[in-house]
Amino acid sequence: MEKGILYVETYALPGEVEAYHRWYDEVHLSDFVSGVDGIVSARRFTPVDEGAPFVTVYELEADDLEEVRAQMMVWHQERHSEPVGVDAGRPGTTRLYRLRTTFP
Repeated sequence: MEKGILYVETYALPGEVEAYHRWYDEVHLSDFVSGVDGIVSARRFTPVDEGAPFVTVYELEADDLEEVRAQMMVWHQERHSEPVGVDAGRPGTTRLYRLRTTFP
């Protein structure tokens, strides 16, 4: 079984940051993690540097990480919850990483 992460950057609309966090933390994470097989957990990070994106790291464990990413894309197309406060004009970054090394 492979382990990896999906690294996602997103931006909130100015003036809607609290609504964005409320939607992401209280609706989106639960829907997404429970709706896609292979997502083990998720962690969100707030930037220290002004203007930088918010980051979510989804921890994955599956026989095929590419299949998990494909399931995620289908889930997003079906949109189980309408995004709130997400700045669609500033596309974020999504990257899939396979675990290479664990230390210690």
